[in-house]
Amino acid sequence: MSRCQLYLVSPLDVAGAFPDRLERALAAGPVAAFQFRVKGIDQHEAVRLAGPLQELCAAREVAFIVNDSVALAKRIQADGVHLGQSDGDVREAREELGREAQIGVTCHASRDLGMAAGEAGADYVAFGAFFPSPTKPSEHRPELELLEWWQGLMELPCVAIGGITPQNGRPLVEAGADFLAVSGAVWNGDEAAAVRAFKEILA
Repeated sequence: MSRCQLYLVSPLDVAGAFPDRLERALAAGPVAAFQFRVKGIDQHEAVRLAGPLQELCAAREVAFIVNDSVALAKRIQADGVHLGQSDGDVREAREELGREAQIGVTCHASRDLGMAAGEAGADYVAFGAFFPSPTKPSEHRPELELLEWWQGLMELPCVAIGGITPQNGRPLVEAGADFLAVSGAVWNGDEAAAVRAFKEILA
């Protein structure tokens, strides 16, 4: 089994000095993917903010994934899109973005949603929130055995998300998560130190 990898999710505010912070985080250890997650701004502004971040990710071969918006992902030629349950259809996203795009789907704590996403052609599924998360509150609380069950049955990679820190993340790695998606644990403090701490539990 391949080792678990880090999947960074942006804070909602990626303006100002954030590109410098992202650069420090990416330099601190291997990061597989970065999700651009901004809310309540128009697409023109989103394109402007995404530009420098996308360049930093490309320079380090980190997949640049847009949250929610297939249109934005297509416009900036992102590496992929992450869809919530109400953000559109995997097949339609595939048609828009092409075969090479990475398409992920939020599946909460549901085996059925995960299997449906896989059948529709998703490239990965995300389960969570495993722990309470101030970044994105969720009433869904999957158990560790969901990851074990998925890993034992499915080829499709799974992402664990929700309140994950270097202190509580190791059981998720051991249960079979292919990726840990993290946001607050990295951006609410020293991002480089946080990435280094995650690297310890992913090894």
